[in-house]
Amino acid sequence: MADSKRMKTALVTGANRGIGFEIACQLARAGIKVLAGVRTNERALTAREAFAKASVAVDPVVLDIADAAGMPSVLADIERLHGAIGILVNNAAILIDEPGGFDASFFDMTDETLQRTWTTNVLGPAVTMRTLVPGMIERGYGRVVNISSIAGQLSSMSSGFPAYRVSKTALNALTRIAAAEAPGDVKINACSPGWVRTDMGGPCAERTPAQGAETAVWLAQLPASGPTGGFFHDKKPIDW
Repeated sequence: MADSKRMKTALVTGANRGIGFEIACQLARAGIKVLAGVRTNERALTAREAFAKASVAVDPVVLDIADAAGMPSVLADIERLHGAIGILVNNAAILIDEPGGFDASFFDMTDETLQRTWTTNVLGPAVTMRTLVPGMIERGYGRVVNISSIAGQLSSMSSGFPAYRVSKTALNALTRIAAAEAPGDVKINACSPGWVRTDMGGPCAERTPAQGAETAVWLAQLPASGPTGGFFHDKKPIDW
């Protein structure tokens, strides 16, 4: 990463809890100015208290990833108030508990489940990248990290939570496309945090949020010689 990393501003979406909260904390501890995207003013107040309790300087900003039409103007306001965003971590995502859980069938999936999942998990990151990456290209620096999942790997694709799987596969495709079109020192990568103990992952998951955040934090601080257009787990490339 550039020597002036303290001048970089990072935006982490879905950062009021879980992996996103931990990514924001770790980046702040690395000396980066961090904005935590949250959906509502109420969540912003709760997040501010949580970051203060964690002794990190992170500023919550209200950003509803599911509101694709409104996001460009909101992001423009955020940059106007807080400075140009040089690091974007697309963490916000949903996993709708479909009938059958991990054994949920594609043939039982509802249109509503697919549409809601797609809006947050795919369209949301697409809008943030289309809005913010052009500025990164113009300034000659940018890091984008898309929080994906091994559930989206085509190489090992199986059944269960079909809407979520489809959304993460699509996010991986967006990562490759955006990386191919972003010149210079703008790195766009995806990563899988693994099975993490969060509201989404559940209490039996094998990893802590801190462990789940490590690869994303590493990708957010890549040097100019670092990779782009890759999919990583535990800081190592994995199959798409």
